[in-house]
Amino acid sequence: MTAVDALGKERNLIAWLGQARSVLIGYSGGVDSAYLACVAVDTLGPDRVLAVTGRSASYPDSQWAMARAVAEQFGIPTLVIDTDEISDRRYAANPENRCYFCKTELWHRLEPIARQRGAVLIDGTNADDLGEHRPGAAAGRERGVASPLVHAGLTKGDIRERSRARGIPTWNQPSAPCLASRIPHGTPVTVGRLQGVERAESGLRAIGVVGNLRVRHHGETARVELDRDQLDRWLTPANRVALEEAVRQAGYASVIVDPAGYRTGGADAPLSRA
Repeated sequence: MTAVDALGKERNLIAWLGQARSVLIGYSGGVDSAYLACVAVDTLGPDRVLAVTGRSASYPDSQWAMARAVAEQFGIPTLVIDTDEISDRRYAANPENRCYFCKTELWHRLEPIARQRGAVLIDGTNADDLGEHRPGAAAGRERGVASPLVHAGLTKGDIRERSRARGIPTWNQPSAPCLASRIPHGTPVTVGRLQGVERAESGLRAIGVVGNLRVRHHGETARVELDRDQLDRWLTPANRVALEEAVRQAGYASVIVDPAGYRTGGADAPLSRA
């Protein structure tokens, strides 16, 4: 991927948005949806763009803060709605297709808003996502949600490159899936568990943990995943004490630092100690 390639793909995105004329974006404030919203406003103007955030217990406060900051900086019109996927027993049971029920709830709420505005309903799915297992994508297809980043051929690397060029602060932000992704499949999703994970991750950020971070919930035990280049730093005696104390303050009785480091889909990995 080169900067020239990414710019060419961005031009494809601009052309797609121009044909759509008016869009409603499922907006989390992550790398992809932040970039998409910024380009949409730049292309169509604020009157033809609405970025809608679905807020629930599974949506991290830190992500919400970034979503607001980007919207304010780039003049993105926003709307916040409450979603209640956790009341859906199918979602709360935490099956492997949990994301399908979450996205079904989101698009069910957003579809009538888009229809009322005469807008195309779009999401931040990128070209790399097509090669991953994403049950939530089926919910979008069922509701006719378009993915313009895919149509333009934009990968995550392209999006980071163009976000950097545009001065969008999310360009180097770690990926931030919902908090439920920290709970192993089959373990019910509850508000208390989500809040515990969020408190633990916020505590670790507060003491200086950077990069990708996941606190995986295993009952009274928290398994901490860090980027591999961060492991040596946080496994020194003094830093490890601080790390474990930050997690215990969130309500966990014991803490394991995973020697394998951060990886996507790691919630179902077995417990192992560094």
